[in-house]
Amino acid sequence: MEKILNVLECQNSELSIVFVEDRKIRAINREYLGRDKPTNVISFSMQEGDFSGFSPNVLGDVIISCDTAAAEASESGVSFIERLLSLILHGILHLVGYDHERSGEAEARKMEKKEREILDFLRKEGIL
Repeated sequence: MEKILNVLECQNSELSIVFVEDRKIRAINREYLGRDKPTNVISFSMQEGDFSGFSPNVLGDVIISCDTAAAEASESGVSFIERLLSLILHGILHLVGYDHERSGEAEARKMEKKEREILDFLRKEGIL
């Protein structure tokens, strides 16, 4: 994660990464986002809302469903670790301000491009 944070110029930042099963991420998705289904990754930013200035180095939380990640890895023919890293990256990008859901198609393309760039960098570094 340190390399990802460095590439994003967040060297002194902190975040938590939590791995759960589909049952747990479904409950989180339902409670906080109003979506009653499992998903692959959810991010909760500590840089937004009432307490955003409380700890400026804490980016937030990334929650990943290992069940969904495993199914997606199998479907796409990549390793489980590669899928996990791509989901971690996706979650971190949300924490640093990228948004593909609310900001429109241009922002979604911008986020996808940044994901590809960083994944390519991680491959060159031998991490993937």
